Amino acid sequence: MKLNELRDNEGAVKSRTRVARGIGSGKGKTGGRGVKGQKSRSGVAIKGFEGGQMPLHRRLPKRGFTNIFAKDYNIVSLARVQEGIDAGKLDASAPVTVEALKAAGIVKRIRDGVRLLADGALKGAVSFEVAGASKAAIDAVEKAGGKVVVLGAQAE
Repeated sequence: MKLNELRDNEGAVKSRTRVARGIGSGKGKTGGRGVKGQKSRSGVAIKGFEGGQMPLHRRLPKRGFTNIFAKDYNIVSLARVQEGIDAGKLDASAPVTVEALKAAGIVKRIRDGVRLLADGALKGAVSFEVAGASKAAIDAVEKAGGKVVVLGAQAE
């Protein structure tokens, strides 16, 4: 068999029905849309319409809200910071800040600051200047000989 002899099996590909191409085709005149009315016209999409009955999305109660004042933190684990130090992208002697993490490629974009979580462990003493940190993360950093400065008052 050669590449130029490759083809689909007989009957595997069915040609598209061309509607509204003359009455003789069997799908002519109205093109399978029935007669008159809103749904016979183009551009009609009646999603969620239940024939005049109150639609489901209006029968159910509204719930929850979006807090427009919520802070959007970059979440960084201790393991990720240690990877950056091991790879030579982060300087362990300098304090680890949002800018340093961005330069090292650990965070993509600076949001409302960095929140430090205690997933993983540090091998050496590292100081952090972050917007928030978990208690376990602060304990882990201090156990390794480093310190955490929480810029915002969010340590829990």
